Amino acid sequence: MSDMNIQQVLAQMRVMEAQAQSKVSADSLSVNELKGDQKTEFSEVLNNSLNSVNETLMASGEMAKAFEKGDSGISMAELMINMEKASVSFQAMTSVRNKLLTAYQEIMNMPV
Repeated sequence: MSDMNIQQVLAQMRVMEAQAQSKVSADSLSVNELKGDQKTEFSEVLNNSLNSVNETLMASGEMAKAFEKGDSGISMAELMINMEKASVSFQAMTSVRNKLLTAYQEIMNMPV
């Protein structure tokens, strides 16, 4: 995988992280967050990314079903763009998973 693809995925994950942080309401802030110690866990970012990809895939599938049933509000171009977006996001997430597995294996093979 090229360095450009990795950089794009990382940039997308950072944007999603920023969106997740902005959605936190003032009511749900903990004492540490009120002090300005806001930290985002890697697992949260990864989970949000997986959920986003899943939502994209599900929306694409629903749109395809609606198109097959003859919904006049969906054009072929819109359907193809949505399906391609879902495909690209899934491929990017698969690439990130593969990189994470490779990094994990390298760490596990390091001498102690």
